[in-house]
Amino acid sequence: MDEYRAEVKELEIGPTIRDLRQKQRLTLQDLSEATELSKPLLSQIENDQVIPPLATLLRIAKALRVPLQTFFEEEDNTQKCLVVRAGDSNRMHRRPSHGGTPQPYFYHSLAYGKKHKHMEPFLVEFDPAHTEQSQPVRHAGEEFFYILEGRVQLNHGTDTYVLEPGDSVYWDSNEPHSLKALGTQIARGIAVLYTKN
Repeated sequence: MDEYRAEVKELEIGPTIRDLRQKQRLTLQDLSEATELSKPLLSQIENDQVIPPLATLLRIAKALRVPLQTFFEEEDNTQKCLVVRAGDSNRMHRRPSHGGTPQPYFYHSLAYGKKHKHMEPFLVEFDPAHTEQSQPVRHAGEEFFYILEGRVQLNHGTDTYVLEPGDSVYWDSNEPHSLKALGTQIARGIAVLYTKN
């Protein structure tokens, strides 16, 4: 848990959101209305009590009129090529509030620190013990997902797909979609998000 807390603190997504909101002179209520997220949830995110899932982070980025990469880049990084070694990716977990249900996934940014990128690659892990939290989301852009381990169910619009290791899928994120692990094994895959700024 200490290692997790250190990683979350290093990434500082919450404080970054708060700084951007304050610079734009927006209140939590303004951001709540723009994102359709509750004020308590936004407060927890800003205070690093909850790490938002990617879809929620996309909604916040859109409301603040910044690209998603803003939350994963370093201020002065001008690298043309970024190598992320095994074990060096930044892990983020959607942590429940007190008394809440553990969330079904966590994700590692695979290009943390790269500035001005047009794609967001992540290693995503799904916990099959907590699939009840997998609610459909939608946002501008496209996604690619490659299954490494386990079995994953993708719901996209009115269609359902079961994905096995080695399967890949590319979809329009404007349609409601959700992913969850099937069976008892934690599922892992590589997700690449493209969002129009």
